[in-house]
Amino acid sequence: MHHWLDPVIVVARSALLVGIILGLVPFLVWLERKGSAYIQDRPGPERASIFGLRLAGLLHLVADAVKMLNKEDIIPSGVNRFYYLAAPIIVVAVAFTTVAILPLFDTIDFNRVGVKGWPVIAGQSLDIDPGILWFFAIASLTVYGIIFAGWASNSKYSLLGAMRASAAVLSYEIPLGLSVIGALMVYGTVSLPEIVRWQGEHVWGILVQPLGALIFVVCAFAETNRVPFDLAESESELVAGYHTEYSAMKFGMFFLAEYGAMIVSSGLVITLFFGGWQVPFLSTQALVTHAQVITQWSLGVAFAGSLVAVSVLLVNFTQRFGIWRDLRDYEPLVLAALVLGGGLTALGGLFVLMAVPLPVWYGPIFAAVAQFGMFMLKLLLVCWVFVWVRWTLPRFRYDQVMNLGWRSLLPLALVNILLTGIVITVFNV
Repeated sequence: MHHWLDPVIVVARSALLVGIILGLVPFLVWLERKGSAYIQDRPGPERASIFGLRLAGLLHLVADAVKMLNKEDIIPSGVNRFYYLAAPIIVVAVAFTTVAILPLFDTIDFNRVGVKGWPVIAGQSLDIDPGILWFFAIASLTVYGIIFAGWASNSKYSLLGAMRASAAVLSYEIPLGLSVIGALMVYGTVSLPEIVRWQGEHVWGILVQPLGALIFVVCAFAETNRVPFDLAESESELVAGYHTEYSAMKFGMFFLAEYGAMIVSSGLVITLFFGGWQVPFLSTQALVTHAQVITQWSLGVAFAGSLVAVSVLLVNFTQRFGIWRDLRDYEPLVLAALVLGGGLTALGGLFVLMAVPLPVWYGPIFAAVAQFGMFMLKLLLVCWVFVWVRWTLPRFRYDQVMNLGWRSLLPLALVNILLTGIVITVFNV
């Protein structure tokens, strides 16, 4: 039965989806830069500033956005204009479309607390049952954008990069899909929300499908063209691969699509194998029932954590003051003031909650927010693994990439399906 708020819910979920992509991509760029700097024992980005404040390189994100939007947009002569312009649109559209199937939180149902007349709100922007099948169907369209970009650019570097990328995507899609079949046999469903609920009632998928999880993660690296599988963009050979001839925001769209694919892959990894939005030891009903108590504890922990953070920043300020001899010396004080302000706000909220009971409809909302926060925390941890691997492993040769996909991962995925079927049959689970 339709509710008059359904269009508003659809718009809100779509806005949340766009906000996740556009908000996480700049942050992941910063995480990648600072992570690589940490691994290579160097400062990383810290030059861009506003009024002398650099904020640990975060202002480079603003500088990058301004640069992309204001750079001269050059279209080389000799390109096939239609396909050249369509390519970045396709890859971005695929990234935004596939992320829509990720369940970000459990269904918000106010009937749990006896509130009638409100619609049931699904945790997916695209609320369809065969979500994982939708992902495989739509994600395969990325290869069209890659081929269009390489061929239409009229450049041998772009064409070679497109051929490599398309070969890798097509080769690793097979073991990627097969790696999930074993998990689906265990879960008994292809619905992503139901898969997450199964893990909440039993165990996380990584414990029942460790080999499938490993194959899925390796294939996800290859599908997103991340190191050590970035042969399509190897700078030492192909300049930048299939997007060599792109500039300004069209290049930025390829950049956005790459990190968007990393977000979707990380989201699927945690959804299929790490419990998705499940908060450890707390079911949805427990979060709804004990919402006020958990909120009070959370605010108390936030206040205590802010005091610890402020102490660390003040110690850093006293020990390192005068090193830069400019406004960077005062950045710990600015950050300490912001953190302390947040901590005092949490303390004030704690006192209010101790005196005023929350309305009954707060429980389902709190449960959804807590689960969304847990989902994002897991997502960032998996994204950090992508960054960690990129700056740890060297790039594979092209023949090694093909051999790994066809001669190792494909047989392992088939063996995983066979072993899963045997275990299910023998133990009747």
